[in-house]
Amino acid sequence: MRIHIRRTGGFTGIERHAEIDTDDRPDAAELHTLAEHALTAAHPTPPAGVPDGFRYTLTVDGRTAYCADPQLTDEQRELITRVLKEGA
Repeated sequence: MRIHIRRTGGFTGIERHAEIDTDDRPDAAELHTLAEHALTAAHPTPPAGVPDGFRYTLTVDGRTAYCADPQLTDEQRELITRVLKEGA
């Protein structure tokens, strides 16, 4: 499974993105569950968000959904944090 996260917005407006491939990862099952829950709770179109807040595009194996601070679910926040920390 390929998980791509794109973060835009924020006070400085700097875009950040990262991608991970879960093949051969020991935590693959956990990441798959997080990704499914994150997509289920996300929006089909970009939400308005708040001024200076981050907006996220989640793409998992070609399926794309959107979410924004401060309305992230725990699963979305965890997935975003892990992918942006580990992805390149």
